[in-house]
Amino acid sequence: MSMENTLLIIPAYNEGQAIGKVVREVREICPGLPVLVIDDHSADATPTEAEEAGAMLMRLPCHLGLGGAVQAGYKLAYQLGYKKVVRIDGDGQHHPQDIPRLLAVLEETGCEVVIGVRAKESGGLQTHYIRRIGIQFFRLLLRPILGRPVTDPTSGFLAVNQRALSVFAQTFPLEYPEIETLVVLQRRSFRFEEVPCRMRKRMAGRSSITATRSIYYVIHVLLGVFVNILRFDGRHRAEGEEAHRG
Repeated sequence: MSMENTLLIIPAYNEGQAIGKVVREVREICPGLPVLVIDDHSADATPTEAEEAGAMLMRLPCHLGLGGAVQAGYKLAYQLGYKKVVRIDGDGQHHPQDIPRLLAVLEETGCEVVIGVRAKESGGLQTHYIRRIGIQFFRLLLRPILGRPVTDPTSGFLAVNQRALSVFAQTFPLEYPEIETLVVLQRRSFRFEEVPCRMRKRMAGRSSITATRSIYYVIHVLLGVFVNILRFDGRHRAEGEEAHRG
């Protein structure tokens, strides 16, 4: 497994209490792996803590949300010529020791995306019960769409290769991107693999996903999934008709 031509991106919004610890841990466990923190216009010390810990910093001029911050990181990685990108969250839930495992599976299988999912020994999905219901719902919804089961469609721990990076640099779901990204992958016949990983509690702070936002999350993502399906199928039919006329 090689980390050459690989960039680690960390989208962060008001993670000032945790981001420095996350960056230092990554640099200790994966020395030589460049780290880019995308600061989504935080109101706290996130950018200062990230830079002091040794990360490169991209400061967004306004708050774009998770999807916008992640795509900004993908765009920069693609423009700089990186071949692979690993994404982790800025709250410390993802253990850097698992980064080499994701990259190894990415290389060994030739798939476009590897997703780190919570291993059983980590205690299962420790989220609000409404969101857990939502995750179970999306598991059932996505299985016929993807043609295979998916363990945690909301995981933010991913490794992508250059083919996926070239797509995500151009088009990426903006607000709650993880589930919609799986549909984008399937519609482009890209493959993904899952790797069980150790997940931890947040190092600091609290999740922004409250019970009310969990309900909004389910509704919003459900609409996004079907919009992505209809958009792709509509474009596919239009391309077919154009080719037929030609």
